[in-house]
Amino acid sequence: MICPVEILRKKYPVVATNPPYLNKYDAKLKDYINLNYKAYGDDLFSVFMFRNFGFCKKEGYCGFMTPFVWMSIKSYKSLREFVVQNKTITTLIQLEYSAFEEATVPICTFVLQNSEVGSCKGLYFNLSDFPGGMEVQDQKVLAAQNDKDCGYYYEANQRGFERIPSTPITAYWVSDSFANLYSHPLIGSAFSAKEGVGTRKDDVFLKQTWEVSTDKVGRDKRWILTDKAGGYRKWYLGSTYVMDWEDDGRRIKDYRDDKGKLRSRPQNTQYLFLPGISWGKIGSGATSFRYRGEGFGFNDAAPTLFGDNPFPLLAALNTSIYKVLLQIRGGTLNMTCGVVEELPLLGYDSIQMQETLSRIVEENIALSKDDWNAFETSWDFQIHPLIKYNCHHIKEAFQEWEKECDNRFQQLWFNETEINRLFIEQYHLAGEIKPEVDKESVSVSLSDLQRDIRSFISYSVGCMFGRYSLDSMGLIYAGGKWDETKYTTFHPDRDAIIPICDDEYFEDDIVGRFVKFVETVYGKETLEENLRFIADALGGNGSSREVIRGYFINDFYADHLKVYQKRPIYWLFDSGKKNGFKCLIYMHRYQPDTIARIRTDYVHEQQSRYRTAIADLEQRINGASTSERVKLSKQLATLQAQAEEIRVYEGKIHHLADQMIKIDLDDGVKHNYEIFKDVLAKIK
Repeated sequence: MICPVEILRKKYPVVATNPPYLNKYDAKLKDYINLNYKAYGDDLFSVFMFRNFGFCKKEGYCGFMTPFVWMSIKSYKSLREFVVQNKTITTLIQLEYSAFEEATVPICTFVLQNSEVGSCKGLYFNLSDFPGGMEVQDQKVLAAQNDKDCGYYYEANQRGFERIPSTPITAYWVSDSFANLYSHPLIGSAFSAKEGVGTRKDDVFLKQTWEVSTDKVGRDKRWILTDKAGGYRKWYLGSTYVMDWEDDGRRIKDYRDDKGKLRSRPQNTQYLFLPGISWGKIGSGATSFRYRGEGFGFNDAAPTLFGDNPFPLLAALNTSIYKVLLQIRGGTLNMTCGVVEELPLLGYDSIQMQETLSRIVEENIALSKDDWNAFETSWDFQIHPLIKYNCHHIKEAFQEWEKECDNRFQQLWFNETEINRLFIEQYHLAGEIKPEVDKESVSVSLSDLQRDIRSFISYSVGCMFGRYSLDSMGLIYAGGKWDETKYTTFHPDRDAIIPICDDEYFEDDIVGRFVKFVETVYGKETLEENLRFIADALGGNGSSREVIRGYFINDFYADHLKVYQKRPIYWLFDSGKKNGFKCLIYMHRYQPDTIARIRTDYVHEQQSRYRTAIADLEQRINGASTSERVKLSKQLATLQAQAEEIRVYEGKIHHLADQMIKIDLDDGVKHNYEIFKDVLAKIK
């Protein structure tokens, strides 16, 4: 029998392993690693890599299959430096993200020689663009042996990696032209990158801007507008979140666990309200940097660069050049402050270049801001774009909007391409990268007929509830004191309860109100033509009013939930699948007696109408022909099912109506919606 101790004492010409991937240790293992392998202890595979060289003979070989995070992430810097300075990378294959199905993380496989060979070049294969499993990966490696110009095969001397901060192994494919950019000062020499406040309980301390009362938003109030990153968006990204910062963030700063330990991380608060360049720390897509002006908070998901004269740097960060530089550091999966601070600082070589870049960036910010503010979830939204042109035909308004969007998009694309050209010329990168920007990367909107008509309908509902007014720009009412004088052209619904029925049962029926809105905006003479255009954009069969009614019944609320990110401001009271009863209320106009009024003024009225309609149909069936009787009987069955559904619903709503429930908007939609979940449509 072979003794394990003897095996571990020996040295071998070849050591090969797929080490364990583990970064959570029990106390005993953690203490052992901290004592013996602290510099490599971020993950057990890193410890194994270092330790296995102790089993390998001098000039022998170690083969590994590990997660590829060690190639670039800062926490593995010590491991990379150990390998680059003391060992030799002979071969490395960076596999496609999900090629090795047995692993739960993207991996690489490589062979290291247990000696340092100064002038030796390693062989590198980047297979990240070739999905299809290990069979495809095998084929690509073999193909590269016969075609060194395949585009994914590289030869590199590992000591060249040391020219780049943190010694990223991912620099194996980098040309000298790009590596030489690191001869410039780093961003961190002129700008400070900081993470913002980590609440550790965002559901409580962060809300969407539309959830709270507007009169409680401001630097001296309960909520401040805050930057929580968001999706891909260059140049400008408006705030869609507010953060609880009353009394200088008292609640966040005192958020503790059951044992009294502080859970929140209220860090870098001296940088709150200062302008800077922000980005999203976590992501897997393309990078995007934007300017945040004065007066905003920022979250730990939105790290920010602070410093003087930031526009040339913003121009640089949004170029294709920095996309490459970030790929060297492992892409955008975890774009920390340290990663960005260690990028070269470009764009400041001359006053003329700084002025040119700043002028273009200012225009890019303005273009992106205009686009952002054209949509109603923007804090600075003013008016729906299909209304602002003062046309009599909504088709003409859409055509004007289409031109505006196209002009804005083309100008931004031109500007971004020009910035690329300036940097390529300044830093001698012609042939390395093309100046033309892919149009898919331009982050402003083009017109979209269906989307824009649906948003027009949403805006009309906002006017019905008094959130917006045809007489004034911007957000008119979202909490605070109601002012009836702000509405003269189109009056909001009196009780802020708008029924959605499959027929026009009520005088404030939502379809009737919408038709009146369209007539008010565009004129009576073009009403039918405009309704037809709207219906055609929505799709569906029937008259224009039937199509519009179908949209309100079946699709409006799903659209609302999507636009408002499952934090709806309009709440749908819904009896069920038979559409026995539906109505909308506006959260900001909710009163403790709202549900009682829904029950008495709408549910009871609807029940009465069902009884009348059922009795009428039963009488008509008795005197109808056979074919007519079949048709009427189907209608009767539908009405009877709706009547039964609303009967059950009335019991549920009765129970809530008697309680006269108050809500606190500061608790947010998620909390308040849950109170009424038995009578509201489910949030999906």
